[in-house]
Amino acid sequence: MSSKSIYARLYALASGIMLIFFFQSASAQQSVKPLSLNEAISLSIQNSKQLKVSRARVDQAVASLKTANERQLPDVSVSGSYLRVTEPNIDLKLNTSGNGGNGGNKSEFPKVNSAAYGTANVSIPVFAGMMIQSGKESARYLAEAAKLDVENDKEGIIQNTIAAYSNLYKAKAAVALVQENIRQSDERVREFSNKEKNGLLARNDLLKAELQQSNYQLALMDAENNLKIANLNMDIMLGLPDNTILEVDSTVFRVDNAMDARGAAEFEQLAYQNRKDAAALGLRAKAANAGVKGAKGEYYPSLAVTGGYVAAYIPNVVTITNAITAGVGLKYNLSSLWKNGSKVANAKAQLAEVEANQAKLVDDIHLEVNQAYENYLLSRKKMDTYVKAIEQAEENYRITKNKHDNNLATTTDLLDADVAKLQSHLNYAYAKADALVAYNKLLEAAGLLESNNK
Repeated sequence: MSSKSIYARLYALASGIMLIFFFQSASAQQSVKPLSLNEAISLSIQNSKQLKVSRARVDQAVASLKTANERQLPDVSVSGSYLRVTEPNIDLKLNTSGNGGNGGNKSEFPKVNSAAYGTANVSIPVFAGMMIQSGKESARYLAEAAKLDVENDKEGIIQNTIAAYSNLYKAKAAVALVQENIRQSDERVREFSNKEKNGLLARNDLLKAELQQSNYQLALMDAENNLKIANLNMDIMLGLPDNTILEVDSTVFRVDNAMDARGAAEFEQLAYQNRKDAAALGLRAKAANAGVKGAKGEYYPSLAVTGGYVAAYIPNVVTITNAITAGVGLKYNLSSLWKNGSKVANAKAQLAEVEANQAKLVDDIHLEVNQAYENYLLSRKKMDTYVKAIEQAEENYRITKNKHDNNLATTTDLLDADVAKLQSHLNYAYAKADALVAYNKLLEAAGLLESNNK
């Protein structure tokens, strides 16, 4: 093999490896996506597995409603048969003489070797002890309740999205603040190192600064890990590729939003009017009432209008056509007098269960709204307090640094002041995110979350 051929093959192999590496690098490259809160809510609703389950339940309830409506439609049946018959032994005890006397010749009985017949029947229910109407009524209420369940699940998904969005903001804020403190810590270590070399600072003080620098590096690792997890959680929730880096809109966490002036009592009244789970329970109570009526309906007889058509053909014997029947059918199951009591009791128990859940939900709403309202007030107070804490921490650090520069404060005091300054900024960033979550939790408790985030 010539050297040129070897070089050509090596070149082709190297080119292939470079091409593969290029495509692998391109596929591994992470994309950055700016994400507003409204877009996050929209994507989470579109990709929610829970909503898909809830919508499937709606389809089931609508199908059950259709089945209940079809019970009042006429029942129509058609049947027919063709039979082959062997030669039967027939002994008729009738006078078969041609002239009706005893001395005449007996007529020969016709041979029958086949028979065919067909019937068609129609039954239209007129009264069935209110079971049909009660079934339709119950199915309609349950279908409407299933639709409200979807809306209630949607509010829960919106709240979870807001909480996840806030966690992502908090994780990014923590990374940014720790990175800034690492930058300042690096400068401090360089400054202390120069002073230590010139005999202006004790070796122990430099080691303290370096230890704090290492602690900040560890804190950054934790913050970056939390950021990756929060980002992955949002990617999964929104149906995005796992390597999508999300950029949150920090303006939704601004602190100039006015305090909601409505009180807890007003939010509670709004909850009773707007909560989808309360409305769904009300519909299920109506469905249970209809179920009790339907169960009691089995004590009554059923009435139907019937009609039919009969045709038959037996060769050499008979042909029947245009045999039309019409009438009224009445049916009463006497065993329902002693068997139906358990069904009625079961239907009443289901109604009692729904009514007990309604009473429990009233207490739950009262607690949820007041708890959410107090948490909202607390989050606003914390924000105001952390604003002051930042001012105090910044001033304390400035004063401590001046003292340290003039040998009036220890290095430990300076480093403690630096940690307090970082903590105050972190607390304020977290408080802004928590305040947004707390307010939306209050709106969710009042049944206003979806309408407020459209």
